Amino acid sequence: MNNSTRNLKMKKLLIATTALVATAGMASADITISGHAAAGIYSGLSNKDATAAVKAADPVTGAVTAAQISTHNAIGTVDLAIVTSTTDAADAIALLTELVADRKTVVDAYALDPSRTATEAATHAKHLASFDALIALAQGTTGVAAAAASVGTYSGDGIYSNAGVDFTMTGATDNGITFSASVNIDAGMEVDTGDFELDGKDGGTAGLGSVSMTGAFGTLTFDDGGIENLYSDGLTNADVSYATTIGAVSLTVAHDTDAATTSSNSVSAGYTASGMAFTLTASEAKAGTSTKLAVAYALNDTVSLSGKSDQAAGAESVQTIGAKTTLNGVSVSVESANNSTWDVDLGYTAGGFALTYGVDETDGWTATATAALGGGATFAAGVNDEDSMYAGVSFAF
Repeated sequence: MNNSTRNLKMKKLLIATTALVATAGMASADITISGHAAAGIYSGLSNKDATAAVKAADPVTGAVTAAQISTHNAIGTVDLAIVTSTTDAADAIALLTELVADRKTVVDAYALDPSRTATEAATHAKHLASFDALIALAQGTTGVAAAAASVGTYSGDGIYSNAGVDFTMTGATDNGITFSASVNIDAGMEVDTGDFELDGKDGGTAGLGSVSMTGAFGTLTFDDGGIENLYSDGLTNADVSYATTIGAVSLTVAHDTDAATTSSNSVSAGYTASGMAFTLTASEAKAGTSTKLAVAYALNDTVSLSGKSDQAAGAESVQTIGAKTTLNGVSVSVESANNSTWDVDLGYTAGGFALTYGVDETDGWTATATAALGGGATFAAGVNDEDSMYAGVSFAF
């Protein structure tokens, strides 16, 4: 055997050995691809451009009344003297800017206050009318429309259609730590049927979902701005969370790494024993600390009871009790709180068909219907008291 042949065999042996070692240290991994699509019609949905789905008060023209000025003085900080006296364009612009900002502050606070009563809802509507009257005087009804857009607007009639592909990657290291990541590509007009909301067009670009690692230590999840606040989805999202179980207690902590004044951190703890489930959630934000304690008890196979105490930062504590029963496909759920608010939800399911109807103390109601069509297709339709509606078919591939 000459030297060149011997060297060639040595190189082949080295390559084979290196490949074997690399394969032995490689983590097991899987990639799952799934798809989805939807199409249908909609009308009067809330546009996804605000913190709350609040319709603007009707535009007001003409002179501002003393009562409206008094109402605004109790809320805002604008020097109202310039409303009726200024002819300076710069002053008018400054006035409008302050009015719109004050209006939005009031609406945001109202949307996040769980203790609001029916009387407070009527008062809030009067506040909006006062702001809109002042804005109309400063810049006409165009200014009112601009202010309303900063709070929430509603769509006209339209057709939606969208499709997407989701890539989910999972694996495990040699020492038993599992990890996962996801990437999705969505395109088309999207609607949120649960909130009667028009999400708008998706650009068709790839988006990175969460990246998580799970082991004996618990689960660590990273998702920049994509982890909902554990106390309320109306507060700032978190960037990283940690979940674990300590004995019979499940614990989750979510942290927002942004040092801005709007950042917030939250925690949730749960405990279940003898048919009773206790959940405590809390959040720390600029407005202060908010806490919520919920208790659920399964009385039997068909009846369950619940209770909740909610203390939002800067608001009165709200206590809520509820009951739910399900029998032969018919469900009834009732909740009532000490702030004169209540909800009644009715449901009926049979095979792949389901109907729901819900109403509250403001006479606000929603009605939905869903039907499984087979092959991963589902029909869904809904309508509510705001004259919002949708109807369409979704597909899972």
